Amino acid sequence: MLKVGDMVVRNSYGEDILFTVAGYRYNKGKMIYRIKGKCVRIEADAYEDDLIPVGKVRASQFTKYYDDILKNIKQKIKTEHKSNNNNMRSDGSILKRPGRVLHLDSDIEYLKQCKDFYNEFYIDVVGVEAKEEEQPRIVKDLLVKYKPDILVITGHDAMKKDAEDRMDYANYKNSMYFVEAVKMAREYEPSLDDLVIIAGACQSFYEALMEAGANYASSPERVLIHCLDPVIICEKIAYTDMRDIINASDVLENTVTGRDGMGGLNTRGKYREGMPGYSKNEIDKK
Repeated sequence: MLKVGDMVVRNSYGEDILFTVAGYRYNKGKMIYRIKGKCVRIEADAYEDDLIPVGKVRASQFTKYYDDILKNIKQKIKTEHKSNNNNMRSDGSILKRPGRVLHLDSDIEYLKQCKDFYNEFYIDVVGVEAKEEEQPRIVKDLLVKYKPDILVITGHDAMKKDAEDRMDYANYKNSMYFVEAVKMAREYEPSLDDLVIIAGACQSFYEALMEAGANYASSPERVLIHCLDPVIICEKIAYTDMRDIINASDVLENTVTGRDGMGGLNTRGKYREGMPGYSKNEIDKK
């Protein structure tokens, strides 16, 4: 019997994705495991006989691929900040304020990874764990409370394996909730410049999310996205000067899954500078 935390691949899908066992249950005498993607935003159920345990050596081969991509992306971001003479933190002479973020996520483990990324780049973020079906109900109150510049709405999603109609909500696991959450957010703030919205998860209904009012969304080609793809886009917007408009193609090329996984609109940046500067860390200590 597999245990929670074990790493596995699925035989029926050609052992293409590394999963972690997140739970299990019995159904008509058969064991069904809930499995969660180690690197990509996917959650699924699988019968025990479809799962193949993976040892540490092979698991590291799966994770190294994404780790190398992320390492290059982070280095590129840091090089860009350095070339712009931006150390990302306010100092004695200049006050620096990147866009502030509200991040809704149905998965607490993915949310932690995302917050680690935000923190690495000194972006103020409020992270809220909320199931996909709860997000439309709570998003407006959270926007009123925190007044972010950028809203990220994500979690888990999936398109039916043999779906023929990509434009039918019935073929998606959670896209309808993401779409409703975007609509509620746009009731609060209709302007795509004043509130930037990044929405969706793996294989989400991209066209519906964009029509609902997202600036960026997943997934144009219904592929699995990396858990940090929305956050990478968020960082670019947060650190682009408010007087500048980001070309969508520029921001998408830095994501893990590229234009297949994420798409969107040219969007105004959220970064501001002023003077004199001060240390936010000193304020936080008080």
